[in-house]
Amino acid sequence: MKSFFTEFKEFITKGNMMAMAVGVIIGGAFKAIIDSLVADVFGPVIGIFLGGTDFSKLSFGVGGAQIMIGNFIQAIISFLITALVVFILMRQYNKLQKEEEETPEPSDEVKLLTEIRDSLAK
Repeated sequence: MKSFFTEFKEFITKGNMMAMAVGVIIGGAFKAIIDSLVADVFGPVIGIFLGGTDFSKLSFGVGGAQIMIGNFIQAIISFLITALVVFILMRQYNKLQKEEEETPEPSDEVKLLTEIRDSLAK
C-alpha cells in the first residue's frame, strides 16, 4: 500500500493539477480585466443614465448605515459578464469534444483495405 505522501506527490505532479493552477492564475487576471471593464466602462455609462452620478458611489442610508448599492450592482455585472464568457468557452469546448466523439472508427473492412494498400505501397 502506498504511503499517504507518495499518493499526494503523484496527485500534485499530474498534468491536470498544473492545468488547474494555470486556469486559476489566468482566471485571476481575467477577473481584473472584467472588474476594470465594469468600473471604468459600464459604470460611467450607467452613471450617465442616472443623471451624471458616479455609479460606484450610488448609495442610500437606512438609519445610521450607508448601503453601497452601486458597488453591489457592479459586482453583479462583473459576475454576469464572467459567467457569460465562461459559458461561451465551455459551450465551444463541449462542441469540440462532441465532434471528436462523433468521428466513427473505421470498419474492419476499411482497416483491412488500408493494411493491404499500405503493404502494396511498400
